[in-house]
Amino acid sequence: MSREKQTSSQEHATANEALTIELTDASTTTPDHRLSEAARLIMADFEIRAGSVSLAIVDDTTIHELNRRYLGHDYPTDVLSFVYQQQSNQFDGEVIASAETAARLTAQNGGSFCDELLLYIIHGLLHLVGLDDQNEEDRTAMRQYESKYLQHFGLEVQPIDDTDQS
Repeated sequence: MSREKQTSSQEHATANEALTIELTDASTTTPDHRLSEAARLIMADFEIRAGSVSLAIVDDTTIHELNRRYLGHDYPTDVLSFVYQQQSNQFDGEVIASAETAARLTAQNGGSFCDELLLYIIHGLLHLVGLDDQNEEDRTAMRQYESKYLQHFGLEVQPIDDTDQS
């Protein structure tokens, strides 16, 4: 994955542990500090204290290609998550979100582009830590966690259309 535009790294470290969060924004948007903060918060809540999490903001063409190549889905999606390594409290993974999808949906439905991207990142991070949304029970749990983290950022939770199971 190319890291063309803005990249910032932030670390949260204790005596023997370090968690690095890297944000890469290949879109024309200004990186939102809440994305990295959400990653640190979720990783801490799920007791992941060491490793790295990459957050990438890309266009629909890029996410479409990744979705096709790695998941066999020939369409763009809002967010993808990849776990590269996970053992005990050591973790390496990546969340890739589409800025174009966020822009399109906020233009259609209203709301904030940055808040929509935040939702995608939170959703992807929850997949990284092991949550799923393939059945009704798992979807309910996923939505409860999404609500919790969105509320942390002072956002009111809106009903979500679960017809797209990405």
